[in-house]
Amino acid sequence: MSVDAMDEIAKARKSGQKVIGEPVVSGLILDDHWLWDPDFTIASKYVMSPPIRPVGHGKALQDALSTGILQLVGTDHCTFNSTQKALGLDDFRRIPNGVNGLEERMHLIWDTMVESGQLSATDYVRITSTECARIFNIYPRKGAILAGSDADIIILNPNSSYEISSKSHHSRSDTNVYEGRRGKGKVEVTIAGGRIVWENEELKVVPRSGKYIEMPPFSYLFDGIEKSDANYLSSLRAPVKRVRTEAT
Repeated sequence: MSVDAMDEIAKARKSGQKVIGEPVVSGLILDDHWLWDPDFTIASKYVMSPPIRPVGHGKALQDALSTGILQLVGTDHCTFNSTQKALGLDDFRRIPNGVNGLEERMHLIWDTMVESGQLSATDYVRITSTECARIFNIYPRKGAILAGSDADIIILNPNSSYEISSKSHHSRSDTNVYEGRRGKGKVEVTIAGGRIVWENEELKVVPRSGKYIEMPPFSYLFDGIEKSDANYLSSLRAPVKRVRTEAT
């Protein structure tokens, strides 16, 4: 969510540590001026943890994403309606922390990163899908269009436009932190397990069609880590064998 956190990740990666950086959509696109709105209903819907930062942080995170310092984009989707947010009207500590992002992620990242020329279409697939699957150790079952993969596919029209609104989104919440935002790059078809589940603005989900996906431990991030640890420990020259000398 911040330049400071990104800098720490960059330092760790430069020193050889196995570290990944995952900005969320709100951190890439929004800034904290909304939090100072005098209308509590508006300000409260932007309350989340870690908090949305001032102008400049988002662009720095975009740059880090485009240059490989950060590796993937998540949503941190945790949305609350205006009634729930109003719990903190007299005490900001009681405002439920969280914003939306699940439905908007693919559209916003395309418009912000690809349409602007900061990322290629190939890199877009990597940061939103392939790298996620690799880190969760479920690649190539997920994150790839290959024989034997799960056939979870979106068809995004780069020339199609969208406008985000709480009146038209598919969440039951009456708030949306991206309210009124317009852009290019719209998902027009979604295929899950080889079945079309979204097309022509119509949801075609079959109940109980979801499946639990087991994620085995020790993804590629752990490759070589035992040898690296052994080299580090040996560099400490420990344990040291000492001998007792008698005082004379």
